[in-house]
Parts: sequence; structure tokens; C-alpha cells
Amino acid sequence: MSTQRSLVAGVDSSTQNCKVVICDSQTGEVIRSGRANHPQGTEVDPHEWWTALELAIERAGGLEDVAAISIAAQQHGMIALDAEGRVIRPALLWNDTRSAAAAEALVGEVGAEEYVRRSGSLPVASFTVSKLRWLRDHEPENAARVAAVALPHDWLSWRLRGYGPDMPLGSQLERLATDRSDASGTGYWDPNLGEYDRDLLVRALGKDIILPVVLGPSEVAGTVNSGVARRDDIRVACGAGDNAAAALGLRLAPNETVISIGTSGTVFAVTERHTLDVSGAVTGFADASGRYLPLVATLNAARVLDSISGLLGVDHDQFAELALAAPAGSEGLVLQPYFEGERTPNLPNATATLFGMTLRSSTRNNLARAAIEGMLAGLAAGLSTLAAQGFVTSSIRLIGGAAQNPAVQRIAAQVFEQRVSVPHPGEYVAMGAALQASFALDGELPEWPSPPQVTIESDYRPEILAQYEARF
Repeated sequence: MSTQRSLVAGVDSSTQNCKVVICDSQTGEVIRSGRANHPQGTEVDPHEWWTALELAIERAGGLEDVAAISIAAQQHGMIALDAEGRVIRPALLWNDTRSAAAAEALVGEVGAEEYVRRSGSLPVASFTVSKLRWLRDHEPENAARVAAVALPHDWLSWRLRGYGPDMPLGSQLERLATDRSDASGTGYWDPNLGEYDRDLLVRALGKDIILPVVLGPSEVAGTVNSGVARRDDIRVACGAGDNAAAALGLRLAPNETVISIGTSGTVFAVTERHTLDVSGAVTGFADASGRYLPLVATLNAARVLDSISGLLGVDHDQFAELALAAPAGSEGLVLQPYFEGERTPNLPNATATLFGMTLRSSTRNNLARAAIEGMLAGLAAGLSTLAAQGFVTSSIRLIGGAAQNPAVQRIAAQVFEQRVSVPHPGEYVAMGAALQASFALDGELPEWPSPPQVTIESDYRPEILAQYEARF
């Protein structure tokens, strides 16, 4: 690696906002950062993401002294483009469940075992392939116009490099590019073979179209040519899906599992072995370093806590105090937290249910604690599902906004049998993207230090999960 100091930029274009960190390529030290909000909803005009990216870059001090940039973004979303590169309709996000029936239809036509063999995962509502089938079935005029489909990070990187109907280089759809991690979440790319399954694509949309070129972990997609910087030599790395970028940013080691509690909940690990789970609970994704990223996702995570704290009329600090004042198990009060349907288990039309209400258990304290226990119980089930696929974990890293809540930390140490540690707050998805930018700049993955973390003293209480297993 070069001894000359260079700066790299990492982007996290998430469901809620866009974060940009600018780092020293050798040490990973964050030099400056910026952010901008995204609109709410499960379908969004992608140009809102581009506007937020421009603003976040500006707030981070610009790119004039940056040598390379990489964009990580929320997975699965469908950005449908016509032959002129125009966005046909608002992008459907990963958490838009209207395509649940389309996913079921695809699995029924192909067969679960065959679908997993060919794509590494069983499609659910969140996958791009399911959204393309929904488009074909419900908006046939729009489906007929589709010439190419991109994911959020593909489209943002394409524009950053100067492509699009309103951009300097015009709409060269063949210049769309992605990486292994995001391609593996489409439902029509095989992580094992490293190639698209065009038959699955056609089965979904009814025709073949242009798909992004899938680049290797250290490959360069091009250079910045979009007006966000005056220079034309800033390299644009291949980018990544958000969970794969987080694994990079955390410097995830073997036998470690990440449990992320954000808008969604995810349980994932980096492995050398490709996972094939016919049940569909574990998705056989690729990671951003050339390996694999088996992952279990839940739709209901931090928003469960938001909902119940709002119901109780308290802020998050007061919510934590209420929860910690209740005994383990919430005196039998059990919250099944499927407020927005659920992805794992695959119950897109489910709603939340409160069990075990008695005069004794129905208190504010118990309800606050049951919300946390119910959310963590769903993630614990995901951890067990990973274990059933042969992955053994010795420790858990708890990340995401809700991981900083003291009640979540304390209760996690009671719900999970493994050692729980909480990395210091940081933009780990954006940091992973920055690390990938350094990879593209120097041709090797830099040895940035693992982030500092706090280990929570274990207080495992198996009776908590036992009452959830009895109810669900």
C-alpha cells in the first residue's frame, strides 16, 4: 500500500437518510462527515436519494481532496428504467410488502428447492425479483417500458459517474454496475456461479432486460463525472449492499455474528461456505470481500420500540427506565411484534398481538419490557436458524440505533446465550463503504483497526425465550 496519505469517501444511503464519511485510507480515521434525510414511505422517487447524496457530500466538505468513493445502500429496492434511462415509477423499497403474493407465485412455479439452488435464496416480498413480478401483474404498461433495472446503490453510482438522461454522459444503460453482495439480493443472480439467471428474470418480468455488470470486490466502476466535484479522476468503487458494508466496517471475524437493530433487524455472519436454506429463513447472500453473508432479516425492529414508547407517552430514555423496572419475562406479558407483517417468519399480512394480559402483568413497565423482549426474541430465532445451517457463533456484536439503548443492551444479555458486545456508536455501513473505496484505490483491503466495543456482562435467562417459543 502507498505510504502517501489519501482520503476516501464512504456513503450509506439507507432507508432513512444518507451519510457520508471521509476517512484516511491507511488508518480509517474519520476526517469529516455529513448527512441528509430521505423521505419516508415504502416507495420513493430515487431522485430524492440523489438530492440527499449531493447534500450529504456538500455537508461533508466535498470531494475535491478525495481519491476514491464507494456507495453502500439499502438492498433489494427496484428502480425500473426505460430505454432513455428515465425512472418509470417510484422505487419500491425492501420493506414494501405488496409483492408478497408475487414471491409466492414465483416459488410455486419454480419450486422452493430449485429456486434456492439457482439463486441462493428463496424470494420473499423484499426481493427485486418479486417486485418485478408485481410490476408485470399490476402495472403492465410500466412493465412494458422497462429496459433496465437497478438497485439503489447501482443507480446512485451510475449517476455519480455521470450517467442518466440529465447527466453529462447521457443514459448509457450498459454502464450500470453493481457488486456481488447487492446482486445476490435480487433473486436472479447465483452467488455460487457468479452469474445472472436470465430465466428467473424473464419469469418475473416477462422479458429480458439490461442488468448491471457485477464487479469484483476491489474493482473500479469508473470515475466521478457528475458535477459533485471538479476533478475527473476520483475513482468510484463497485459499492455494496448495506449489510455487507457493515460487515466490512466492523472488521467481522470468523465465528462472530452481527445483530443489527435499525428500521429492520438483521442477523448475519461472514463465512467461506455458500448457504442454501430451502425454508427461505436464511438468505444465501454474498459479502463484499469475495466470501458469503448468510443473513436472517426481520421487518420489525427499532420501530417496535418507537411504537410502544409513543403509546406510553415517553421518550427513549424514559422507555428504558420503564423496561428495566420490570422483571425478566415481563410477568408473562408477551408481545408478538409483527406490526408491519413479517419477513422471518414469512408473514407479510400479520399484525402484532399481545398475550398474557392479566391484572398483574398489564403494567407500563411490563409492556415496555415485553416490547424489547419480543423484538429480541425474533432476532434470537434468527440466530437459531443460522445455527441450524451449521454456523457456530461464539459472540454477538449488537449494532444499530436501538443497540445504544441501555435497556436493550441489558435485556440482550439475558435473551442471548452468547457473549454480547456493543461497538461504540459509528457509521459502520459508511465506514465499510470507505474501506471498500480504499480497496479499489490501492488494490488490497487495508488493515483498519476493529472499532472499540463494550462487552455486556452475561445474565442469560432461558425462561424469556421459552415463553415466546410457547406462544409463537
